[in-house]
Amino acid sequence: MATLEKKKAVVEDATENLSKAGAVYIANYSGMSVGEINNLRGEFFKGDITFKVYKNTLIKRAMDEVGGYEDLYPHLVEQNGFAFVEEELAAPAKVLKKFYEENKKPKFKAAIIDGDYYGEDQLETLAAMKSKTEVIGDIVGLLLAPVSNVVSALQAPGKSIAGALETIAEQGEK
Repeated sequence: MATLEKKKAVVEDATENLSKAGAVYIANYSGMSVGEINNLRGEFFKGDITFKVYKNTLIKRAMDEVGGYEDLYPHLVEQNGFAFVEEELAAPAKVLKKFYEENKKPKFKAAIIDGDYYGEDQLETLAAMKSKTEVIGDIVGLLLAPVSNVVSALQAPGKSIAGALETIAEQGEK
């Protein structure tokens, strides 16, 4: 395969990953051994996160093609790894933060999440974000709480509807 064909294939792969991603994270992996990079890749894999190393010029071509990644261009220097995730948009931040705490690398550079830019000083904030599953659980809990209050009030012995409403009102005031 000719060099030009290889480059086109890499740009196509990067374009596909960018197109599917809800979030893209960039981390500088300079100074990491092959073993450390493989360990990091394994941590990303556990979280259903795609981690790729692309040449900066080739990922920039893919970013140009997809659009919306201009804020990341200044970070396309040095040795970068790119984490792509479709659903759990904070998952790469959690992996990067934990791995950095244990190994002092890689260095988080920036991310684009749902079209918004996050700089290197925002990794803590991103890692603290709740996952989609956690947010849905919170919402379901909030929605079910009033229903359980109604059910318990109606099931109380000797309660009329008026008494049940009074009990619910009292619980709502608490």
